[in-house]
Amino acid sequence: MKRGWRQKCPSCGEGSLYGKFLKVNDACPKCGTELFHQRADDAPPYFVMTITAHVIVGGILVTEKMFSPPVWVELAIWLPLTALLSLWLLPRIKATLIGYQWALRMHGFGHPAFDNMNLSDLPPSPSEAAS
Repeated sequence: MKRGWRQKCPSCGEGSLYGKFLKVNDACPKCGTELFHQRADDAPPYFVMTITAHVIVGGILVTEKMFSPPVWVELAIWLPLTALLSLWLLPRIKATLIGYQWALRMHGFGHPAFDNMNLSDLPPSPSEAAS
């Protein structure tokens, strides 16, 4: 997830995760790990909205309570800050979620050695063996 926050390949941590602003590379340019099957979908915008709303609303409340500036000053400060914070957070949160998916081997990030494995061939877990 730390590699994702830095917008780097979750596998090697060196290759760029994005080819463009939010366009994930099909494969890592350094190690060749396939990235095309990631599914961040709608989660990153929801996380960005939640974080941004807490920061901006908190800032507005503190500013209003301490200084009580005119509305145009509030708008001049908080509207651009909202846009900038959202644009800065979105690629980082999306990449962090891709890193999380990679760590859990979700959505095609599984190891090829385990792709055809039959789960019934695995030894029982300690809790199953004890019962």
